[in-house]
Amino acid sequence: METISSMDQFQQKIASRESFLLFVKTDHCSVCEGLKPQVEELEPNASIPFYLVNAARVPELSGQLTLFTAPVVLLFKHGKEQLRFARFVRMDELKSRLGELEAELDG
Repeated sequence: METISSMDQFQQKIASRESFLLFVKTDHCSVCEGLKPQVEELEPNASIPFYLVNAARVPELSGQLTLFTAPVVLLFKHGKEQLRFARFVRMDELKSRLGELEAELDG
């Protein structure tokens, strides 16, 4: 997972990528640390890139994306948020939705 470390970098990803997954974490978040490796396991089989951002280090992003908690997993398609999973993410549902998004892009 490539790390996004600024709002400008995030805006570049939105503008240049057809679709991607964004994993948002924050400092001192045990749920974030537990979920991150599970999400990372999906990346090698995915056809879209995965990005990581620490909301505590890029606070403008929290305002831009209306984030009130962490972790949050966001799926973007054509620069727009398609799906949002917050706090407790069911991995089976995330896998299913990721597959649907990839199928839409391939079709």
